[in-house]
Amino acid sequence: MSRTVSLVLAARGLRALGDGCISLTLPLYLLALGYSPLRVGLIATATLVGSAVLSLVVGVGAARIGHRRALLGAALLMLATGIAFAGVQAFWPLVVVAFVGTLNPSSGDVSVFLPLEHAVLSDAVTPERRTHAFARYSLVGAVCGAVGALLAGAPELLSQRLRLPLATALQSTFVLYAVLGLATWGLYRRLPVGATDVTGPAPRSPLRESRRIVFALAALFSVDAFAGGLIVQSMLGLWFVQRFGLGPTQLGTLFFATGLLAGASLLVAAPLARRFGLVNTMVFTHIPSSVALVAIPFAASASAAVALLLVRSALSQMDVPTRSSYVMAVVTPAERAAAASVTAVPRSLAAAGSPLLTGYLLGLSAFGWPLVVAGVIKIGYDLALLTLFRNLRPPEEAQRSARAAQRP
Repeated sequence: MSRTVSLVLAARGLRALGDGCISLTLPLYLLALGYSPLRVGLIATATLVGSAVLSLVVGVGAARIGHRRALLGAALLMLATGIAFAGVQAFWPLVVVAFVGTLNPSSGDVSVFLPLEHAVLSDAVTPERRTHAFARYSLVGAVCGAVGALLAGAPELLSQRLRLPLATALQSTFVLYAVLGLATWGLYRRLPVGATDVTGPAPRSPLRESRRIVFALAALFSVDAFAGGLIVQSMLGLWFVQRFGLGPTQLGTLFFATGLLAGASLLVAAPLARRFGLVNTMVFTHIPSSVALVAIPFAASASAAVALLLVRSALSQMDVPTRSSYVMAVVTPAERAAAASVTAVPRSLAAAGSPLLTGYLLGLSAFGWPLVVAGVIKIGYDLALLTLFRNLRPPEEAQRSARAAQRP
């Protein structure tokens, strides 16, 4: 791996560690402060809306700002977010911090870092190695996110040992988040200063040749993101608390296991994509995971629900590196940062209102309607993606097919 790729992967791991921990401790912390599921959903929504706005501004202006400078600024914002959340308890100030900060209520990455790191990663590898690079990127995120989820049980133990209020113990995770932000800033400082860090006139349009393709993909990804927003890890953890009474330690262990399974599945994403194509890999691994998701609320016991969630986790993330690689493949190199931003921002916006809806539905019933709705919508998205884009193949896939056709 090149030095640039290694630094990006290391930074992704640190951020995922913080995200995995915060995604579970955030709802528990808010519940410990006395807030309702609806208010928990509102704060989660604020994080997604704020991330979308910031990602759009930074992604479209990346050619002027420079990837390295933008990443350094985002890391400092991560540091400030952790400090602010550790010291604020009033509801509306928390909403404001959630909106302007970098907190991630999901087990995945929906933050301002995403389009910038994708562009840097794509520029640092050859087209043939791009999907492998994104698979490693997603694998690091999944494994470190799983470890972070396991750490979410530490505040409960700390509370019991030191006889502290649970809310006070949970605040320590936001201090950890701030420290990880500072460490991430240190890694970004070591990135080589490239031509993109030189300020100059911004292009008239960051998307020209690939605008139609990117907008179509953004629309489809938004549908999937809306469904995914219904089951972000924070709200899924809240459902397990309400339905089966799981505690922080149990939740941490559960999502540690789901994270490891998701990470293991990423190891086969690149070989599958090379054999069957990026779009086919996205669709035909995603549909079975959505079927398992729909079945979870009908489980009669916690063990059955956990088993179905583990099945879903083993299949649901293989579309992540393949989706990122596909977007980078079907646009020109100059459009990559803008394309990553334009496809990520609508996803964040579409997912922004979903946790609020989930909080409302869980306030009415503990059955798990958000999981059913999310699974059905995701299946519809997969079928639409297959119909519209199965014939638009990345250049490397077309070249492999041409070489295969020439063989005797």
